[in-house]
Amino acid sequence: MISSDTFRKTVFSLLLLGIALLALFGLWLRYEVEPTTRDGKVQADIVRVAPDVGGWVTSVLVQDNQVVKQGQPLIIIDQSRYLLARDDAAEKLQSQQIALAEAIRIDNRNHALSSEVDTETTELGQEKVDLLKMAVAQAKTALAVAQLNLDRTVLRAPVNGVVSNMTLQPGDYLTAGQGVMAMVDTDTLRVEGYFEETKLPAVQVGDKVTVRLMGVAEPLEGHVESIAAGVVDRERDDQPNTLDNINPSFTWVRLAQRIPVRVAIDHVPDHVRLIVGTTATVDIEPRPGAPVERRSWPW
Repeated sequence: MISSDTFRKTVFSLLLLGIALLALFGLWLRYEVEPTTRDGKVQADIVRVAPDVGGWVTSVLVQDNQVVKQGQPLIIIDQSRYLLARDDAAEKLQSQQIALAEAIRIDNRNHALSSEVDTETTELGQEKVDLLKMAVAQAKTALAVAQLNLDRTVLRAPVNGVVSNMTLQPGDYLTAGQGVMAMVDTDTLRVEGYFEETKLPAVQVGDKVTVRLMGVAEPLEGHVESIAAGVVDRERDDQPNTLDNINPSFTWVRLAQRIPVRVAIDHVPDHVRLIVGTTATVDIEPRPGAPVERRSWPW
């Protein structure tokens, strides 16, 4: 006959086993069935800022990690050469306009005195007017280019964002087209979660998303903006490297490919700072009726 103490111990052991199995089942649902991933990253578009003209840096108007608005001046390149080029182009335009005005006056006189002026002289006068009109148009273009180059000596922020990796100092020489700093486009801040392909059937564009940043207690709210259309096929070497190249994850037996899911951020709690590259957990709330992944039990 089983004693009461033995019975209580048996019931207690079975209860603990049941709780452990329920906890294990909950964890399995959480990480293997539900559309959630701990492999999320805060992302944003990174703009490589480069001058359109070359020259010495005369003024640096921003500091590293400074928040700037689109169009805000960042640096100023020496303008002396570009001022001279603009003034020279303006003088050439004025000279061509004066010559054109004189040619038009002579051509009008020749036409008015057509009975006294031979045809060849009249035709030459008209031809000169046409050539000078073309010269004036070219001079206007040259002046516009010179003015544009002068304007481009002031390097402005192309987007709203944060200046990053900026080490310029007055006296540095810049070459046109060469990147001098990076900018984090804060208007494109988002979270990208890498979900196993087996979980994608439960993910739809527009689904509500909860994002938890590592080390931050308050969650972010968002929604699924888009799902990547393709990733790199690692079995092929001849394809161009234009798709996302993401390491697959080992799940049970087969390697499950991870697919990027872009999450638009709808609400950021006060005092929460979004830093590109930081990690996050992404939980997607499937819509009612969304397909659920079917897998065998883990035991």
